[in-house]
Amino acid sequence: MQLVIQSLSKTYDNGVQALKNISLTINSGMFGLLGPNGAGKSSLMRTISTLQEPDSGSITLGPIDVLKQKEAVRRTLGYLPQEFGVYPKISADDLLNHLAVLKGISNSKERKELVTSLLHKTNLYNDRKKHLSGYSGGMKQRFGIAQALLSNPTLIIVDEPTAGLDPAERNRFLNLLGELSDETIVILSTHIVEDVKELCTDMAIINKGEVLMQGNPLQSLETLKGQIWSKRVERGEAAAYKERLNVISDKLIAGKPTLHVYAPQQPEEGFEQIVPDLEDVYFSYIFGRQQELATL
Repeated sequence: MQLVIQSLSKTYDNGVQALKNISLTINSGMFGLLGPNGAGKSSLMRTISTLQEPDSGSITLGPIDVLKQKEAVRRTLGYLPQEFGVYPKISADDLLNHLAVLKGISNSKERKELVTSLLHKTNLYNDRKKHLSGYSGGMKQRFGIAQALLSNPTLIIVDEPTAGLDPAERNRFLNLLGELSDETIVILSTHIVEDVKELCTDMAIINKGEVLMQGNPLQSLETLKGQIWSKRVERGEAAAYKERLNVISDKLIAGKPTLHVYAPQQPEEGFEQIVPDLEDVYFSYIFGRQQELATL
């Protein structure tokens, strides 16, 4: 199965161009869509999931024309949006059962077996009778995956799924995603680089409605070898470095900024060459990396 997006564009009524001629080819397995808040990720996810129409372009999911065969897409789609509502005074067991009926699973024995299996898979079985209002953020996200899997989908979209989760719940959720079938296309839309690093064999970086790169995360690291330099500086010095060097990121470590600079050779005395990580790849594209590396 393959999801093919070609020349997709979308401008909202307020004049904001959310998608600008986006083209992506996504194969089975985990695909990471990285970008800052407001990059266009959610607009792209809503368009793929048939919740909004693009101005131009095409999307196909195997033999299905996504923009023309919306019902066919919805039958094979599992979608976990960034924010989703649940009935607070109903149990996970009852709500999954209800949603399964809406999905067309009319055989009560088959439906019970499916719901029980999904509750076990998402580690919610012991809390299946608890009202959803009593669930933690991570438990609600795991319930969201359970409902997304009800129709045995070939395409699953999860939009910013780990935002706001504590580290333990984040790990549980990512482990759950990682267990999904290799025959399923899973699009993980996020601004958290670590989520993609740990799960995805293919990724794209999007910003301001445009695809900046698509490729394998490990291959993308190869393009930065020997070109990322690090230096720890005083707080008052960081701004001056940013004015004269291509600083792609800075973070406080023990109260002092540590700068990462993208440069083909040592930018200044005191900078040490480091092994790049996926965060360096991400920031190098988002903050003006040279365009000759935009195609991997």
